[in-house]
Amino acid sequence: MIGTMPFLILLGGDLDPTPRLLRQIAGARTIAADGGIRHAEPLGVRPELWVGDFDSSGSDMAAAWRDVPRQSHPPAKDMTDGELAAAEAIARGASGLVIAGVFGGARSDHAMGNLLQGAALRARGIPVLMTSGDEEGWPLLPGEQEIDLPAGSLFSVLALSDLAGLTLRGVEWPLTNRDVPMGSSLTLSNRVAGSEGLKVRLGCGNAVLLARPHPDGL
Repeated sequence: MIGTMPFLILLGGDLDPTPRLLRQIAGARTIAADGGIRHAEPLGVRPELWVGDFDSSGSDMAAAWRDVPRQSHPPAKDMTDGELAAAEAIARGASGLVIAGVFGGARSDHAMGNLLQGAALRARGIPVLMTSGDEEGWPLLPGEQEIDLPAGSLFSVLALSDLAGLTLRGVEWPLTNRDVPMGSSLTLSNRVAGSEGLKVRLGCGNAVLLARPHPDGL
């Protein structure tokens, strides 16, 4: 789990309630963003707040979760429902965020926006895990970081800027102090090797590590 007071943010993308995801959200407080509340029941959580303009929440969901406090916003606004939910979690003292329902869905711009939002939150110093259950996104910042992924997990590092001094250890194809231009395919399709875990060191730049946790490690 991320932090001592973690929050789970429910977005409207794809979600598979895997055993690994259920462990990652154990004890977390929950805020749902609009249609993301459909994931609450499969995950066995009850949101303490439901945020959004509610343009993707039907009457069935409104009836099923009528006792959850709602924070309504107009459709014409400068922040997405997910951004509003994350901001509310931080205002309530979140020490870290698990953002679920990030990937997939009907619109790729929303999925990309969610990914960039997670990276921006991490840049502000907030630990973030983005997940669909069977896929995870871990924002990377300069410094050292250990990623909790089981052996055999497939992953890629997507450079959101030019990267300097990237080192990957505990992987099938290690890197040592490599510079990676933005958009390079050098860091696509690697794999976690052994049981020591994946260790990342980055000298400069911003990136997101996208991974599919190996089923045997779930």
